[in-house]
Amino acid sequence: MNLKHSLCILTAFWLPVAANAKPLKAPAMQIRAVLHDPANPAAELFYPDKKGDVVKLDFKAQDLTPPLLTQSVDGSLVLYDKAAIDPKNPAASVAASVKLPPNVKRAIIVISPAPAGTKPAYRMDLIDDSAPAFPKGESRIISLVPMATSLEVGEHKLTIRPGEITRVPAVTKVNEYNMAQTSFSYKEGDTQAIFNDRQLQYLDGFRRIFIVHPTPSGSQPGITTIVDTVEAVPKR
Repeated sequence: MNLKHSLCILTAFWLPVAANAKPLKAPAMQIRAVLHDPANPAAELFYPDKKGDVVKLDFKAQDLTPPLLTQSVDGSLVLYDKAAIDPKNPAASVAASVKLPPNVKRAIIVISPAPAGTKPAYRMDLIDDSAPAFPKGESRIISLVPMATSLEVGEHKLTIRPGEITRVPAVTKVNEYNMAQTSFSYKEGDTQAIFNDRQLQYLDGFRRIFIVHPTPSGSQPGITTIVDTVEAVPKR
């Protein structure tokens, strides 16, 4: 379904405009996406492509999609739960949305389930995918758990706050194989309880996204790691 008119309706739904205002078509922007939904890894979500047509977002298991071009809606990235959007009520089909920061032209979006019973059904975390904002060799951490956690790796000791995206600078304190112990923990009483501890290789050409998430047992958080080794070339 073509959403060129529907997107305008949705814009008006979110931000009332003067009756004589003419909506302008937003320039297409580049995204790469990953779905983190352990309970429903085959979830189907849809996005408006550069023409405004709503098409299926083909995810890759624990990996980023190739670069895609999408249209923003009233300054937000929007995903839908179906391709056939009701032009009279497009907001009813919104599965996730996130506000675009100023001047972001390329973004990585991490999609994960919202708390049960809330709408939209998914949350989106947005990472600026430009080289200055996310240099090679660095990592980012997205925390989906309600308590603060910590990361100790190489020369870095970082606090990870709930609901935030934490920057991890490049790790330079590594062994001869470029490996460094990577330990995630949370405070339990007066001690730090490690819930994920492993050696990882840190190279200048790698970028990582760590997702700290709840586990079915609920006793400790889990970690999902997305490794980005591909140069994201802007599409035109």
